[in-house]
Amino acid sequence: MPERTEAEFEEALWASCRECRKIGYKPTAFERMLREYGAVTTAQRLLKTFKYSDGFTRLWELRRLDLSLECQVLRHRGLFTNAELDQARERLLDLDYGPRRCEQGA
Repeated sequence: MPERTEAEFEEALWASCRECRKIGYKPTAFERMLREYGAVTTAQRLLKTFKYSDGFTRLWELRRLDLSLECQVLRHRGLFTNAELDQARERLLDLDYGPRRCEQGA
């Protein structure tokens, strides 16, 4: 699989935001972070925290972790460190969402 670019990662996050709105969740704070910091820095900042973001929790409640930042990070693995990838995987596993589902684009 070819390496994905930062621009592709950013577009994927905005596409997830649009899909979130379609299912009734408005990720306003996340969108603000994307505009302010850009996609990779936003991801790095959120992955450094030791708690689940409100958005991650809400997507779990909606059974749509496929739209989560963590899933997108795993789909764009070339942009992140092993520690960041491990953090994304761990969060998904904590909620019984197999990371392979993200990595395979499912």
